[in-house]
Amino acid sequence: MGLRKLLDRAKPNFSAGGRYAKLHSTFEAFETFLFTPNTVTAKGSHIRDAVDMKRTMIVVVVALLPALVFGMYNAGLQHAQFLGQSIDFWPALGFGFLKMLPTIIVSYVVGLGIEFAVAQARGHEVNEGFLVSGLLIPMVLPIGIPLWMVALATAFAVVFGKEVFGGTGMNVFNPALVARAFLFFAFPKYMSGDGVWIAGMGVEQGVDGFSGATPLAQAAAGLTDHLPKAYDLFMGFIPGSVGETSTLMVLIGAVILLATGVSSWRVTLSVFAGGFLMGLLFNAIGANSYMQLPAYYHLLMGGFAFGAVFMATDPVTGAQTKTGQWIYGLLIGIFTVMVRVINPAYPEGMMLSILLMNAAAPLIDYLVVGQNIRGRRKRAARVEAERA
Repeated sequence: MGLRKLLDRAKPNFSAGGRYAKLHSTFEAFETFLFTPNTVTAKGSHIRDAVDMKRTMIVVVVALLPALVFGMYNAGLQHAQFLGQSIDFWPALGFGFLKMLPTIIVSYVVGLGIEFAVAQARGHEVNEGFLVSGLLIPMVLPIGIPLWMVALATAFAVVFGKEVFGGTGMNVFNPALVARAFLFFAFPKYMSGDGVWIAGMGVEQGVDGFSGATPLAQAAAGLTDHLPKAYDLFMGFIPGSVGETSTLMVLIGAVILLATGVSSWRVTLSVFAGGFLMGLLFNAIGANSYMQLPAYYHLLMGGFAFGAVFMATDPVTGAQTKTGQWIYGLLIGIFTVMVRVINPAYPEGMMLSILLMNAAAPLIDYLVVGQNIRGRRKRAARVEAERA
């Protein structure tokens, strides 16, 4: 193969003693992105398959594409509705693509630039994790977010959310949510309110009566009678972050992740179960209109489905034990609905809940493993007593 031969000829220049040996990490990153590494283990027992980390990350990117493409279309649709115009599919998609492309480029350029620089400085291989984080960050932000904020948040997420902990596989918090949380608390007016979810809103003149409010903002304001129908929530014809509006597209991504074994079905299912059970509890209390909202609405609004499928299932920042994954997911769902209903200052809830449980995941696993050890000791003592 021509490309393989070209890389083989260039490789000695990037190896130890070569002219560009200092750029070995950069060359290795591009080589392993294009071809499966030919490195092998020298000792110890290992389970081998044909999927390496880069291939796993690419599967996640593929799973994100349905939500991303629909989000671009929805951005064009919402803009047209804001102007009181009708729009066909392809013009709407083109509008959203042109709005979204610069944000994605900035995210990848800044994030990968830092990743490559750190890898070169440390003499390590370039981490693969940003293949996913670089797409997740734009998808959880408003369509009109200024590009310099995207760059600043991405840099913060990579440096303080990953590299200070040692890079991919060592980070405690989900980098994409670290970026969103940074912007949410540093620049709140660009991350909340009615005007941030519609491209051009606040600059262009729109039709009277179009607010741009998300369903979560309406519910938090007590306007539950004005919420979109469940069908519109499920399909995603609503204002919101680019990747989070369509539950249907998110579920298509979930099927891809679960079918390929990339994500944990226990976490995904338990997040939905926790949110639904908490919604039922609030239905039983029924102290206000938000508590009386059907429990399944919480699963369709905001970034609940997106967080359950793509954020909570992060294998690095989530629980590792099987029992721990059930506990971890249930608590994320419970806390998300609780934050939404009890503290409307944070109408989304999913971001804070996942970050909180990221911090608690090691403790959950520690308690689960400890309980398993105690159980085994009791069983061993019982067996010894029976033998005696």
